[in-house]
Amino acid sequence: MLLCTDVGNTNIKFALYKGNELLMKMRFSTNRSKTADDYAVDLYTIFRINNVDVSEINGSIISSVVPIVTDLLRKAILTVANVDSFVVGPGIKTGLDIRLDNPGAVGSDIVCMCVALKELYPCPVIVVGMGTATTILYVNENKAYCGGMILPGVQISLDALTTRCALLPSVNFSAPQHSIGTNTADCIKSGIIYGNAAMIDGIIDRFEAEVGKKCTLVATGGLAQHIVKFCKKNIIVNDDLVLEGLRLIYNKNL
Repeated sequence: MLLCTDVGNTNIKFALYKGNELLMKMRFSTNRSKTADDYAVDLYTIFRINNVDVSEINGSIISSVVPIVTDLLRKAILTVANVDSFVVGPGIKTGLDIRLDNPGAVGSDIVCMCVALKELYPCPVIVVGMGTATTILYVNENKAYCGGMILPGVQISLDALTTRCALLPSVNFSAPQHSIGTNTADCIKSGIIYGNAAMIDGIIDRFEAEVGKKCTLVATGGLAQHIVKFCKKNIIVNDDLVLEGLRLIYNKNL
């Protein structure tokens, strides 16, 4: 089995693959103050709960946007499963053509997403990644990553709004019945849900106008399911893009 690990700013996601088949997914919160031993205990526990035989894990690959956690998890995986991990970064074969000013500065999560996109969907593709930050990326008809846009994530925006405005309450991500809110909570929900949906629709229009092509539209990330269903565009939701990209990159490095 192959263990794929996606370290984000908020959550760490794990997936176990047998060949191309996704067997299971797990996650826990990213904690920068934990030690390698702490993460080993977390991993051991989650494997035991899910009846995973760690002796069957014979490969591991990590994508991380939290450098301080990367080596800790690599050590934890070695302790628990007795396998060393590839880490997506310099020296790793990805097969991705990156047409940016500084290709080496591209985050490993973005690399993994683009690798998965060009294998799984007709290009050109626009992908909306909705995690701690919202990223909107463009992969052209030649399957090259050409850049995109980074915005404050939905949760960050909501937290900033309710933290900086003393009289505004915290709300959940349930959509109000109408876009024109009639109370403070519904006004905030409308702005967060419908506002982000309209923003995504509008940015897709701008991207497609700029490149002069209609694109396949994909969304990923923990918050995508809450927002994308209110977009007017036909957007495919795939929450496993980074994990799928990790699986593909691992196979390129065997």
